[in-house]
Amino acid sequence: MSAEERDQDLVRLDAAALLRLYDTGEVSTTDVVRAHLDRIHATDERIGAFVRTLDAPALAHAADVDRRRTAGEHVGVLAGVPLGLKDILCTKGVETTCASRMLEGFRPPYDATVVERLRDADAVVLGKTNMDEFAMGSSTENSAFHPTRNPWDLARVPGGSSGGSTAAVASHQAPLAIGTDTGGSVRQPAALCGVVGMKPTYGLVSRYGLIAFASSLDQVGPIARTVPDAALLFSAVAGHDGNDATSIPEDAPDVLPGLDGGVDGLRVGVITEFMTGEGLEPDVRARVSEGVERLAALGAEIVEVSLPHASYGVSAYYLIAPSEASSNLSRYDGVRYGLRVDGPTTEEMMAATRGEGFGPEVKRRIMIGTYALSAGYYDAYYLQAQKVRTLILADLAAAYERCDVLVSPTAPTTAFALGEKVDDPLAMYLNDIYTVPSNLAGTPALSLPAGLDSAGLPVGLQLMAPALHESTLFRVAAALERDLAFDVAPPGLDDAMEVTS
Repeated sequence: MSAEERDQDLVRLDAAALLRLYDTGEVSTTDVVRAHLDRIHATDERIGAFVRTLDAPALAHAADVDRRRTAGEHVGVLAGVPLGLKDILCTKGVETTCASRMLEGFRPPYDATVVERLRDADAVVLGKTNMDEFAMGSSTENSAFHPTRNPWDLARVPGGSSGGSTAAVASHQAPLAIGTDTGGSVRQPAALCGVVGMKPTYGLVSRYGLIAFASSLDQVGPIARTVPDAALLFSAVAGHDGNDATSIPEDAPDVLPGLDGGVDGLRVGVITEFMTGEGLEPDVRARVSEGVERLAALGAEIVEVSLPHASYGVSAYYLIAPSEASSNLSRYDGVRYGLRVDGPTTEEMMAATRGEGFGPEVKRRIMIGTYALSAGYYDAYYLQAQKVRTLILADLAAAYERCDVLVSPTAPTTAFALGEKVDDPLAMYLNDIYTVPSNLAGTPALSLPAGLDSAGLPVGLQLMAPALHESTLFRVAAALERDLAFDVAPPGLDDAMEVTS
C-alpha cells in the first residue's frame, strides 16, 4: 500500500477506530494528524470548511501524545483524535473571529472551557472552522471570509451556522468537530451534510469563552460521523464549570454505558405538527417515517403527540435571539478590541466601525432585536415571545409525560442551492422550524442521517429528550443508527473535489 493510499484509509476512520489502532500501536498520532492536514490542504479550496488551520501546533501536540503514549504516561480519552473547532470559541493566542471582520485579528488571552477540556482529553485541534458570522444563519453563506460548500453537492449549502464543522466531518477532513447550537445550528447542518450533530441540555456544557450570540439559547455541541463518536466527544466536554454562571451544578450524565441498550419498551413520540406541516419535502417525510417504523420494529412503542404552540416557535425565536444579540453585540464599539474605523467623533467612529465590521445578516438581527426591546414595543414583541417560549416548554413537558423521546425531521428540506435563499430571510429562517423548540426549552436534541432523498442528498432525523436525559437520547440514536446502517461518505467525494496528492 502506498503512503497516499494509507492516508486515504486513515482519514476515513472514525474516532473509535483510530483509538483502537493507537492502543495496538498500529499507527502513530503524528501520521494520522498529518494525513488529515494533508486532506484539508488538498480539498478545502473547494469545500471552504476551515478559516485557518493550525498545522504546527497540531503536529507538535501529536508528537507529544506519541511520546507520552510510548513512555506509558497518561493520555486523554481522545488522545490523538483530530478535531475541527468552530471559530466562535476562544483559543488563547490563536485568532478567533466568529467569521466576522469585526473580530479580524483578535487573539484571545485565554482558552474557552470547552477548548481546555479538549486539550485535557488530548484531542488534536486541526484548525478553526467556518461559520455564519456570529452564528447568525442557516447556510454558512454569511461568513465574512468565504462560503462553505456541501460535500454531497458542491453547488449546495452545508447548512449553518456550524456548516464548516459539519462539512469538515462529512468530507473526511476530521472525524470530530465542535459546533454551537442557538436555534438548530449544529443539528440542521448535520442533517444537510449527512452526519451526527447533538445539542445538549442548556447549562450542561460550559459557555465560558463562547462568544455570545443569544445567551439564553447558545449551547456547544458535538459533531461526528457516528453516534458513539458524538457521545464520546460530548462526554469529554460536558460537566459543571464554575466560570459559567449558567452551568448546571452537577455531573453530566454518563452516556457511554447505555449505547448498546436498544429501544425495547421505550416510548417514542411522533410530533404530529412536524410531520404534516407546510414546506416539508415528501422525501424528508418518507425517510423520517421509515425511521419511525424501524424504531417500532426494534421494540419501541410509537405514540402520536402534539405540540400545539410549536408553530409559533420560529416567530418567538426570531424575537428573543435578535434581542439578546442586540445586547451582546453592543460591546463591539471600536474601542476595546477588534476592528476600529476612525471617525471625527466617538459616535461616528462607532457607526463606521459597525458599518464595516458587521455583515448584512448581523445588522438585520441587531435592528430586529433593538426594535423589539425599544420603549413602547417591549411588551408587544419581546415579552410576548417569552410567553410563547413558556407555552412551548409546557407543551414539551406534557409530551414527555407520555414519551421517553420525541422524533421529527431535523429540517423541512435537504440541502438547497448556494444563493437560493440569501435574499429571502423568511425562507432561510424557516429552516429552523423543527429545531428551535429544543433551544427555547433548553432540552437536548440530536440529528442523525435517516437516508437519502431522490436527488441523493442526506435527510436528517431529529430525536428530542427531556432535560438531562442525554443517556436516553444517545441510546435511541445508537440503536437506530445500527439498524439503518447509513453510509455517511458522499459518493465520488474525491473525484468531485479534485483531490491532488
